Amino acid sequence: MAEPNLHAVALIPARAGSKRMPDKNVRMLAGHPLIAYTIAAATHSGVFRDVIVSTDAEAYADIARHYGAEVPFLRPAELAGDLSPDIDWVEHALRELRSAGRTFDCFSILRPTSPLRMPETIARAWRAFVAEEGIDSLRAVEPCQQHPGKMWVVRGRRMLPLLPFGPEKEPWHSSQYPSLPVVYVQNASLEIAWSRVVFGQRTIAGNVLMPFFTEGWEGYDVNRSYDWKLLEELVRSGEARLPVVDQAPYAPTAGSGSRATATERST
Repeated sequence: MAEPNLHAVALIPARAGSKRMPDKNVRMLAGHPLIAYTIAAATHSGVFRDVIVSTDAEAYADIARHYGAEVPFLRPAELAGDLSPDIDWVEHALRELRSAGRTFDCFSILRPTSPLRMPETIARAWRAFVAEEGIDSLRAVEPCQQHPGKMWVVRGRRMLPLLPFGPEKEPWHSSQYPSLPVVYVQNASLEIAWSRVVFGQRTIAGNVLMPFFTEGWEGYDVNRSYDWKLLEELVRSGEARLPVVDQAPYAPTAGSGSRATATERST
């Protein structure tokens, strides 16, 4: 699947400090930790030469290795905070790999919180990316559910439309939804970019982006308890499917447990 002259790496971020959903990246879903499904999708896509997990927790690293990913280094704590931008850990990962003699033309960010992204989703995005000329990156998007034309900025006891432009006689905030222009929102399922944007511009996206339109539940992202409950129901009912995981369920060995794995054993 990968272009013969292009080397791509999958980068899977899995820091251990999530506040909204503690240990969400390794929370158990249908018999496996959540991260297992993203590792499986990346591996089975046929796109990547290597699948790398960037984590600050050895317990997470142990889980990732069980499911076939590499964790050649741990992410420094200063790059794993709530406010740490993606460019910090991406640059760290690519520089560490390059210092070990491993260089890649492209990288893809695949977040564990999008477990319904399938191998064929990644393959479809890769084909679109390599076929397009003059771009820096590709990013997954979907039609937004809450249109920004209906959003407001509140300042004291007054408010202003977030998008002040639009038809003069009938502003967007007073228009029917079907009459509004289609606006897309990015989702967390995948991003693909040339490595040069990291080393040359210190950005994960560059300046010229192309859209990748996810379909169905491919772009579903889990960040809140409600998201998780819906995910479980989608999987239970068969409305959505998960990537096939080849490995047996992860079983922590003596001494490998941490707060994360202990939490999972108690739920």
